[in-house]
Amino acid sequence: MAHPEADAVGELPTATPPARGLLPLLFVANAAMYALYTGIGGVLLPLQIEHIDAASKVANLGIVGGVAAVFATVFNPVAGALSDRSGRRNPWILGGGLAAIAAMALLGSVHTVLLVAIGWCLGQAVMNIYQAALTSVVPDRIPRERRGIASAAVGLGLPIGSTIGVLVASVCSDHYRTGYLILGVLVAVAAVVFTTGSREVRQPPRPSTPLRAQAAAFLNVLREHDFRWAFTGRALLVLGYFSVTGYQLYILQDHISLPSGLEPARAVAILTPISAVAMAISTVVGGVASDRLNRRKPFVAAAATLAAVALMIPVFSPSWPAMIVFAAVNGLAFGCFMAVDTALVTMVLPKAEDAARDMGVLNIANAAPQIVGPFVASAVVSLGGYPPLFLVGGALSILGALAVAPIRSVR
Repeated sequence: MAHPEADAVGELPTATPPARGLLPLLFVANAAMYALYTGIGGVLLPLQIEHIDAASKVANLGIVGGVAAVFATVFNPVAGALSDRSGRRNPWILGGGLAAIAAMALLGSVHTVLLVAIGWCLGQAVMNIYQAALTSVVPDRIPRERRGIASAAVGLGLPIGSTIGVLVASVCSDHYRTGYLILGVLVAVAAVVFTTGSREVRQPPRPSTPLRAQAAAFLNVLREHDFRWAFTGRALLVLGYFSVTGYQLYILQDHISLPSGLEPARAVAILTPISAVAMAISTVVGGVASDRLNRRKPFVAAAATLAAVALMIPVFSPSWPAMIVFAAVNGLAFGCFMAVDTALVTMVLPKAEDAARDMGVLNIANAAPQIVGPFVASAVVSLGGYPPLFLVGGALSILGALAVAPIRSVR
């Protein structure tokens, strides 16, 4: 068997340095995606659900978030496999992006918890078609030695996009239908910009595969040792992260002592840029440093451990200053983790020709915790309040740090 460095797993044999402008386009496309996810998940969806039924907001948010994440889990690998079969990424990015406008228009116009759940399910479906194809651009078009800086460009989309999304959502907190539409339009515009600005070399179309064989392939990829551990580490940290951040608005409403006159939605809008700046710094530093040192695992493990430390801060001090510190430290941890872990996982893909499908399977590690997370979080909060929620999130982050240790093909 060739040494991992000699035969890069998950890299197309013809990979060449990325065309000029591809990294900025990846940043724009990812920033728009994260703007929608964060603006809706962090502000608009909790406000909409609270407006419908304030007394049951915690349980209802858990149900809506969990059910919608099932759609994300299903559509991501399926869309990835379809784009693999077609030999194209850009049409799927464009189609998912344009469909986001219709999905957001529907979501903003409904007035019952059931219809909100249906609307957000559709939103997750179209956004994961967009995301599955977009995620595959890095292993498709970026050579192995540039994965760190490429992942940093992708990772920068998270803090910048999150800030934009939360600011838009906060400004539109009294008119959330407008907020939904603006975020949908942002994704559509980004899809048009990316697909018109990035040239795509069409791969030979893949033959049709029976549904049973596709299901078997999804399961078989998890039997690959390194892929399985990368999947596990990502799933654990994301579960810890979203179990807490998904309830940030309610935490600020019900657990944190805010200064007089500071509304929770406004507090989210203040915390998000703080976290974004820290995230941007650690994303660039982590991505570049991991390239130069040719090491990924120490950065991923350290970031996951720091995330656990950050989650302890509000437990010991449920105050506004403590939340500011939490936002900064958590941003540092999550930015570094996402940048370097994204580079790491592209290196453990079993087959280059199945890159989109396998990245779609790996993205279940992003989506599946969002199925479990809302139910776990609502149960923990109902039983013990918000401090135990932070403790559970911290424990999951530590487990995520430990999970990268068994990976063999990446240092």
